Amino acid sequence: MPPKQDKLIIGRQPLIEAIHSGKAIDKIFFQKNVEGDSIGAIRHLAKEKNIPIQVVPIEKLNSLSRANHQGVMAFVASVIYMDLQQVIDHVVSEGNVPLLVMLDGVTDVRNIGAIARSAVCTGAHAIIIPDKGVGALNEEAMKSSAGALELIHVCRVNSLLKAVDTLHLNGIQVFTSEMRAEKNVADLELAGPCCLIMGDEGKGVQPYIAKAADQFFKIPMAGKFDSYNVSVATGIILYEAMKQRMK
Repeated sequence: MPPKQDKLIIGRQPLIEAIHSGKAIDKIFFQKNVEGDSIGAIRHLAKEKNIPIQVVPIEKLNSLSRANHQGVMAFVASVIYMDLQQVIDHVVSEGNVPLLVMLDGVTDVRNIGAIARSAVCTGAHAIIIPDKGVGALNEEAMKSSAGALELIHVCRVNSLLKAVDTLHLNGIQVFTSEMRAEKNVADLELAGPCCLIMGDEGKGVQPYIAKAADQFFKIPMAGKFDSYNVSVATGIILYEAMKQRMK
């Protein structure tokens, strides 16, 4: 099913004007081998605003719209992306202890929506996502979140590892789950400034990102089933964090 036309920006100059106006862009599509001065300008703006660019065949663009796209098209974002440092500063300035969630390789938008819902319900302040390798925060994600994605800060970064560095510089500890970890989630100190890294159910958190974490933990299971769904696991951890903070 093609996207609604009001969710698309079609053509080079309309896209440049949209970015300059501050409109949130989810992703830019370039036709393969597209050229021109305006293409360079769009690439520069996309890098400046952390907007991912994907090169696709012309058939992909034609399937999205029959309008004259000039080899360029973009999806309007359903959420406004925030700068991570600004969000941390805002949370701290309001007298709150930061509680954040970082998503690594979570591609199912229904899971992302469910995670956002749990995050809002348990008092988390922001969700951090990479500009590539994560499900688009589209209408389906918004629907799955029951509107929660409009109530929580979403920070899109071009490097999760750099985001971890930013967290550490702000005194925020980073925790990630590991099935072989000795420490249970209830044994974590979640009342302090912290960020939970949640990975894809199949591959988990990427090793080089997990290596930067301060502590590993596991969620106990009564049976020997493989693992919890990522959105369920996130909900369990955030609930534990809420319990500790309410004390």
